[in-house]
Amino acid sequence: MEYGRIEREIHVEAEPAIVFEVVSRPEHLREWWPDDARFEPEPGATGTFVFGDPSAPGAHVPALTVVEVDPPRRFSFWWSDDAEVPGEGNALLVTFDLEPAGTGTLVRMTESGFRERGWEAAVLEEAYRDHVNGWDHFIPRLAEYVARLVAAR
Repeated sequence: MEYGRIEREIHVEAEPAIVFEVVSRPEHLREWWPDDARFEPEPGATGTFVFGDPSAPGAHVPALTVVEVDPPRRFSFWWSDDAEVPGEGNALLVTFDLEPAGTGTLVRMTESGFRERGWEAAVLEEAYRDHVNGWDHFIPRLAEYVARLVAAR
């Protein structure tokens, strides 16, 4: 296995503008992915995601740097557990590409940069598998949240 990139696709029954908000705004991200998100959705902005209770020893609080904000087509960011300001070479790049598809939106999520981190083989494999498992859990939650959001409007 190459451990180079993770790609996931899902069809969401909502227009791209709604889906863009769900993948790019902290108040929506909290509903399907991290427990908390703190950043401004504008290129160059920095912030954090919070997984778990931030006051607990097991909390996971990666830093992020927003890369691209192109509504309603693309949102991307670097994120890292060990870089104060994530960027190329010290972080992983997550990109959400959105494309109109029928009555909804095709969401393509790509996460790359695993090999570029320079991790030893065992660390690379563990990080990659951890992220595969994470996206397999969270991407379906994105569609479920969008469905609830659209139904409530």
